[in-house]
Amino acid sequence: MKILIVAPEQIPVPPLKGGSVEICIYAIARELAKHHQVTVISRTHPRYSQVTKRGALTIKRVASGSSDIYLKSVLRAIKGTSYDWIQVDNRPRYAALIKRKAGKTPVSLFLHSLTFVQQPHASRSNAAEWLAEVDRIIANSASLKKRLSAMFPTSRHKIKRVYLGTDVSRFRPASAAEKAKIRREMDVNGGFQVLFAGRIIRRKGIPVLIKAMHMARKQVPGAKLLIAGSEHRKGYKAQLRREAKRLSVPLRFLGNVPHGKVHHIYWLADCFVCPSQKHEAFGLVNVEAMASGLPVIASANGGIKEIIKHGRSGIAVKAYRRPQAFAKSIVAVAHNRAWAGKLARQARIDAVKRFSWQATARTLAACYRKKREGSS
Repeated sequence: MKILIVAPEQIPVPPLKGGSVEICIYAIARELAKHHQVTVISRTHPRYSQVTKRGALTIKRVASGSSDIYLKSVLRAIKGTSYDWIQVDNRPRYAALIKRKAGKTPVSLFLHSLTFVQQPHASRSNAAEWLAEVDRIIANSASLKKRLSAMFPTSRHKIKRVYLGTDVSRFRPASAAEKAKIRREMDVNGGFQVLFAGRIIRRKGIPVLIKAMHMARKQVPGAKLLIAGSEHRKGYKAQLRREAKRLSVPLRFLGNVPHGKVHHIYWLADCFVCPSQKHEAFGLVNVEAMASGLPVIASANGGIKEIIKHGRSGIAVKAYRRPQAFAKSIVAVAHNRAWAGKLARQARIDAVKRFSWQATARTLAACYRKKREGSS
């Protein structure tokens, strides 16, 4: 197939510092390009040329600056071209407008969350209108599919679930020598290292984790907290640092690590904790941690419940608003290393089998092929 993927207007592809949607776009495009002709349209950036070609993958970069400027640039770029499928990621308005111009070419909307189908980005009626115009809606988990189906029942029949993945060759268990080396380089020594990775925002539950660490340290006195990610509201990191100091929790912020190096961050840790307090459509960091061979403790929330099989490939915390629940799990992992190792080994197996980018691209291509052939 000849496939076009339209990225959002904010972050270039491939992303320089992060951006989970753009990370997904680039990874999926590279996998699809092993069997299909793939073009990605993304925003310009001073560090990238206007066009990049890598085998069957072409990345075209167009002017941005605002959503309207970017959309006009995209429409100009695709005028006079033909594709078997056009995929628009996370921008329902773009998908609808592109579909109006695309004629008989099928257009899919790949949604990574509910963000852009609800306020403040869209009214329910506008979102419903946009979703009605596209041919396929891709949801990255059954949880997201269920929520979208409830919100937009007339488009329910068009929604298909395609799990995201990770680079299981890069995100992998480290050898003892590799762990020792990266810990020396980043000056992370001694104690039981607990890692959080993600956006440093309130909904991610970091205050709950800090309280949990305070409780866990009564039984695991060497426990320390590492946080990797970017601050989205100025002053929030300082607020978290004050809370950690008040509760005598050793806390270190690792900053916003470029995605090309982020796999090393998982090698610093003895376990990974994702204490999200609101619906997570998927939770990519959990898959990265699982692929890296870490025991994962995460909120039994949204799509995370589909990734982690409680007691088999990780710990899914039902009472995720209670620090005590996370503290109990952290202590269990720290005190029973053999059991924790068993969880981590199964997590790695599940990540390779179910959550690789190869699996994502294979499922997505099959979804598009079936639609073109007239099957559901």
